[in-house]
Amino acid sequence: MVDRYVMSIDQGTTSTRCILFDHRGRLCSVAQREHQQHFPKPGWVEHDAVEIWRNVQRIVPEAMESAGVDAAQIAAIGIANQRETTVLWDPRTGVPVGRAIVWQDTRTAPLVDTLRDRPGDEFFLDRCGLPPSTYFSAPRIRWLFEKTPDLERRARAGEVLFGTVESWLIWNLTGGRDGGLHITDPTNASRTMLVNIRTLTWDPELLDFFGVPRAMLPEIRSSAESYGEARALLPGVRITAALGDQQAALFGQTCFSPGEAKCTYGTGSFLLMNTGTDLVRSRHGLLTTVAYRIAGQPTVYALEGPMAVTGSLVQWFRDRLGMISTAPEIETLARTVEDNGGCYIVPAFSGLFAPHWRSDARGVVVGLTSYITKGHLARAVLEATAWQTREVVDAMNADSGLALKQLKADGGMTSDHLLMQMLADVLDVPVVRPLVAETVSLGAAYAAGLAVGYWSDLEVLRGNWHRAGQWLPAMDPERRAGEYESWQRAVQRSLDWVRPDGRPR
Repeated sequence: MVDRYVMSIDQGTTSTRCILFDHRGRLCSVAQREHQQHFPKPGWVEHDAVEIWRNVQRIVPEAMESAGVDAAQIAAIGIANQRETTVLWDPRTGVPVGRAIVWQDTRTAPLVDTLRDRPGDEFFLDRCGLPPSTYFSAPRIRWLFEKTPDLERRARAGEVLFGTVESWLIWNLTGGRDGGLHITDPTNASRTMLVNIRTLTWDPELLDFFGVPRAMLPEIRSSAESYGEARALLPGVRITAALGDQQAALFGQTCFSPGEAKCTYGTGSFLLMNTGTDLVRSRHGLLTTVAYRIAGQPTVYALEGPMAVTGSLVQWFRDRLGMISTAPEIETLARTVEDNGGCYIVPAFSGLFAPHWRSDARGVVVGLTSYITKGHLARAVLEATAWQTREVVDAMNADSGLALKQLKADGGMTSDHLLMQMLADVLDVPVVRPLVAETVSLGAAYAAGLAVGYWSDLEVLRGNWHRAGQWLPAMDPERRAGEYESWQRAVQRSLDWVRPDGRPR
């Protein structure tokens, strides 16, 4: 019998990966390419969607050649993507109207501040489950309409399409200008501020408020179902899954039961807790979001706490300050001291995400004395990720009524054992890391494989999960409480630094 595989295309914030997985969920080959980050103005972050598609065209053949397989051996394709990043393109030419505006971008802050005043947070929370924020797609579409001559008219005439990156890739894979499919899934659609979180349909009131025409929006399909066959790269192979990257990681970590949670530690970090079929309205600064929807089954929801700056803080420490030459060196440097020396870093480089949602915040370093060394600063960098996670977990426990008992951690930062121990210490729960670290890619593959019967059910996927590492809490409770209080005071000092127009106060 010829071996068959499931292909995952994982389109992330800094790079795109193509990975082949076998029936046991093992990584069989991988190809990866980075794409350029564009920063045209302070707070602006952009990607070239054409460059991303060209990278996909390169890495798919590379991954297949590395595994020695052909298209006939690919059972299905699943796609995971950076969420909220906004792409608008002309379907007649296949050319984007400009660079994609990335989820980290804060150019819409003045518009978002207006939304908070009129009509206010409740209008949006009742409909889409999201608070007004620069994080989401709808304010970006409105901004583009206001800044780009004739764009809104063209969109209303069907001459411009909107999508997050999975929509852009599926459209290109299924034919592009020649009949490409314009679709999305609920995990991505629910992050636009345009979808009713209960019905998972485009909400007329939200569309009317933002002035977004229905004609430019993709069809919403399940996260796992057969969308259609690829016509580019892998002709005839079915595309059967799409999930936002963090929901894909939840799926890849097999968090299928209410109360199970994972946190992916990458450029930013994202903690999601499965709340089952219950739509839990957050009262403590979290997002109510779709975890996944398998065709023919009820929608599964989640609470999410996104943290904008975690791994990128290590990059800043390396590239901007020059304190280390490679990211892994931060653990070695941080281990040269026993504690942070009273120093805390709040990395509000583009405001604070959950649970604060303050676009006026900016990064601060507090507690500096002549005693502080670069070792203390390195430790404060790692602790910033741990304390941000603690804030989100506290909010999640309060919202869900479920006390977190264990945190499944994945992503590039989990290779830092000191950080993993810090997390266990500040959360006071075990932290575990899976054997397969590429959980975003694995989750997209799992969903795609389920849709074609490559895997029979969720329990089979649970059987594929294996623990690679575990860290247990070892911090004195009194010290934990004291340091958390200091962190919270540091956060307060990061607030109210920027005016609504983006100028410093």
